[in-house]
Amino acid sequence: MVTLNRIYTRTGDDGTTALGSGERRKKYDLRVSAYGTVDETNATLGLVRLHTADDAALDVILARVQNDLFDVGADLSTPDVAKGPGGVRLAVTDAQVDWVEQQIDTLNAAIDPLRSFILPGGSAAAAHLHLARTTCRRAERLIVELIDQPGESVSPTALKYMNRLSDFLFVAARHANGKGADDVLWVPGKNR
Repeated sequence: MVTLNRIYTRTGDDGTTALGSGERRKKYDLRVSAYGTVDETNATLGLVRLHTADDAALDVILARVQNDLFDVGADLSTPDVAKGPGGVRLAVTDAQVDWVEQQIDTLNAAIDPLRSFILPGGSAAAAHLHLARTTCRRAERLIVELIDQPGESVSPTALKYMNRLSDFLFVAARHANGKGADDVLWVPGKNR
């Protein structure tokens, strides 16, 4: 269990922050940017949930995703040599990825196939889900960049989770738009 009884420590005043391993890195470090962008995705889902009161099933899914995103952040903030609570490194699992895939399949089964690209928008929940999707994709790109850095290690499952999550957020946005009926479709060349 994490206990935060003191919010400011002043240790970041020099432009560094601590990883889960205790190692200090610059606040613009790629690893910090990656898990910071995962946190942005999570915060955007908090906004989405302001608009899902009428869809309890989706809200429950999003609540679980928010919790799982903290697992992803913990995974990214502790290079594989670090240990978490109880001496075990917290890492995203294949079971979490499988669960996201199941949610995609369940939601997508009730939605008509796409015949055009979708413009982000529609309902408030869908618009925020599209924002979460694009933030999630940015986090994914940063994770891939981190993986390619010499001396850095990243759990492949963390990357897989974020890849699947962005797909889920797309399907969830369609679900929130009347199961696709209220999607805003792109009309190629419409304004030429």
